Amino acid sequence: MIAIINYGSGNVRAIGNIYDILRIEYKIIDNPNELENVSKIILPGVGAFDETMSMLNKSGFREILDQKILIDKLPILGICVGMQILSNGSEEGKLQGLGWIDGFVKKIDATLLEHKPKLPHLGWNSIEIKKQTKLTENINEEIGFYFIHSYYFECKNDKDILTTSNYGKEFTSAVNKENIFGTQFHPEKSHSNGITLLKNFAQL
Repeated sequence: MIAIINYGSGNVRAIGNIYDILRIEYKIIDNPNELENVSKIILPGVGAFDETMSMLNKSGFREILDQKILIDKLPILGICVGMQILSNGSEEGKLQGLGWIDGFVKKIDATLLEHKPKLPHLGWNSIEIKKQTKLTENINEEIGFYFIHSYYFECKNDKDILTTSNYGKEFTSAVNKENIFGTQFHPEKSHSNGITLLKNFAQL
């Protein structure tokens, strides 16, 4: 059973719609107690870093997520700001992130961009897969994924970089450390590639 965590940040219904199409069992979780019998977790997120972390901290999910991910080693997929909060923190705010993947979230340097509007990075962009995992099997790198963001995850360790993309300069567009995965792009908005990625996650 895949749990899609509904803590007030992220389009949980769009992710659920894809799993409906794939006929893969999932549940939108509003209560931390409902995480007891799940095998995988999706952590969506939209908006600002501090707002997202504040909602997660107040939701009651924080402590049980640490247990499920760090101790029980359940696979987790953070999406957009749900990926950024896997880090230690962000230039966008003052709150600490989850700290599950060593790194810091920084603002895209708009001076490196040639075309306006410069920020946010909005629309389709290709990816380059840096290491092979089940999550990225059968993904078309050239077609890529749909992005909307002004900040990016700078990993401290290159081994935690799953994919990169280029917007002004190369940046990390997906991360992976053991059972922890995160995508800066939105698979739920990314048509066939997004469907493939969410299906791959279900099969981890």
